[in-house]
Amino acid sequence: MSLTSILSAEDIENAVKDCQAPDSFCHKKFFGLCGLSSKTPQEVQNVFQILDEDNSGYLQESELKFFLQRFVPGARTLTETETKSFISAADDDSDGRIGAEGQYLISCSSTGHLMRGEHFFFPLQVAILTH
Repeated sequence: MSLTSILSAEDIENAVKDCQAPDSFCHKKFFGLCGLSSKTPQEVQNVFQILDEDNSGYLQESELKFFLQRFVPGARTLTETETKSFISAADDDSDGRIGAEGQYLISCSSTGHLMRGEHFFFPLQVAILTH
């Protein structure tokens, strides 16, 4: 599975272009531009698994640094400030990484309102939808 099997290649390209300058990356804006914020929980989980290069079940700082390059090879790396901000947006247990455990608020796609999920969702979804 590839990111372009879930997200439009054109949307990905536009999202990466929007944050070309160092310290211009905003995860919420990026997720909106690339179309990830409108995907189902399962699709977000699939993206998480693609981004989790070492299959640890976590996105660590070392993986997030190269986040944009996972979408577009040759894209810039995230700065330390951007990486730390990204982690803090979705790190619900303050362990310095984004994990794949727990029950989280999800967005109801038809209304845009938040509701309590009855299934396990990734903290990345919380960053996408609520921060």
